[in-house]
Amino acid sequence: MSGVITGDDGVVRCPWGASTPEYRAYHDDEWGRPVGDETQVYEMLCLEGFQSGLSWLTVLRKRERFRQAFAFFDPNLVARFDDGDVSRLLADAGIIRHKGKILATIANARATLSIRNDGISLAGLFWKHAPPVRPVPIDTADLLAVTGESKALSKELLGYGFRFVGPTTVYSAMQSLGIVNDHLRDCHFRDVVEQERAKFTTPG
Repeated sequence: MSGVITGDDGVVRCPWGASTPEYRAYHDDEWGRPVGDETQVYEMLCLEGFQSGLSWLTVLRKRERFRQAFAFFDPNLVARFDDGDVSRLLADAGIIRHKGKILATIANARATLSIRNDGISLAGLFWKHAPPVRPVPIDTADLLAVTGESKALSKELLGYGFRFVGPTTVYSAMQSLGIVNDHLRDCHFRDVVEQERAKFTTPG
């Protein structure tokens, strides 16, 4: 798929954003909108890790159960999860039962708290790696999977003890959290995102 498409509602979107109801809602209401809340950044980073090797649609359809299972991704609470919680999560058919990714989510909560000790939030760390202005993507072929900024952020996250945070996973999170605006040039929501970014206060 390439270029934009017009949906049955007359709205022009990135092609992937019109493929299913779940993708449409995610594309229209969330993807690319700037996020400065630490809990939301932690959630997205962990969900991107769970997505590794799977379809993002699988994650979206299990998202509410993920939130319930992981204390709504409050890093203060998840950081205290123990072996009993790991066993509970491995038995929960409503989430992706991958022990390595479950352990990574707990480790990532603890790493999020470690970042605070350095006087910066996880959101602030992400936004520190926001790229300079780039050419606007016209076609899906113009979209990148990895950037210099995502490599640098991945390295810094790994240094704090985060797991499942390779540069591709990190860049996907950057796209979702509005660190970059990768809506295609003619997508209706590109300008919507740009307007939100213009009013956004970068977290520290």
